[in-house]
Amino acid sequence: MASGTETSGSGDIGRTLDLLWDTGRRPSRGPRPGLTLERIVEAAVEVADRDGLGAVSMRRVATELGTGTMSLYRYVPGKGELLDLMLDRVQRPSENPADLGDGDWRSALHALAHASLALHRRHTWLLEVNQSRPILGPSALDGMEKVLARIRPMGLTDPELVSAVVMVDGYVVGAARTQVYQEEAERRSGLTDAEFWAAQEPSLVKAMTSGRYPVLASLSEDAFGTGFDHFEFGLQRILDGLEVLVASRRAADGVTTTDADADADADAAGNGSAAPEDPA
Repeated sequence: MASGTETSGSGDIGRTLDLLWDTGRRPSRGPRPGLTLERIVEAAVEVADRDGLGAVSMRRVATELGTGTMSLYRYVPGKGELLDLMLDRVQRPSENPADLGDGDWRSALHALAHASLALHRRHTWLLEVNQSRPILGPSALDGMEKVLARIRPMGLTDPELVSAVVMVDGYVVGAARTQVYQEEAERRSGLTDAEFWAAQEPSLVKAMTSGRYPVLASLSEDAFGTGFDHFEFGLQRILDGLEVLVASRRAADGVTTTDADADADADAAGNGSAAPEDPA
């Protein structure tokens, strides 16, 4: 994964929105009838997945498609706009309601977190993009609509609902970055994770027997083992915290858990919600 960082929204915002929402002028038929904006974006995603975001350029994408670079400019102004199209492309949500849990808000956020983690694992270049100012296309809004529809029965205020999604997303991005960086370190160093820690073992044994670190020395052998699912543990604690907030709001409003669950089931049945999906 390249060290450089790209920024969403760095292109012509108006032109990007036209392309995302198909409101701009369509290019006239060119010398390659099979060339479309969708195919250009797919090719760019394939390059980024294979070689990193730094490898994506108009020339490289044109080469992948077997056409001239100038042909691409008839469809997309440049890399800035192309990046925003790529981001929206990989966020395309699933059409399967089951992909966003079994109906209640907790299962929806749980499914969202795992789907988002998988998305970042498939497209590690997402971690290279500063998305603090995203260009909102149909895929991004479709995904947000589906999630908010499923979690609205939590009974939180609208800013709090959005914050719950932002909180889960922030947790997922941090976890994904740690996992991807670990894998990148292994590729670059040529050392497996086990070999890396084995090389430090003699020094660590001396440190633990020195008496300087009594708490660390008292930990069980599996304390830092790979068998513990840190991602799931942290995610469940986030959801537990939200559960406490939801329960307190319901108690303040005089709503019983049974009534709230019945309302949530009814809402879920009518929403056809789905989790983010990326077939690329």
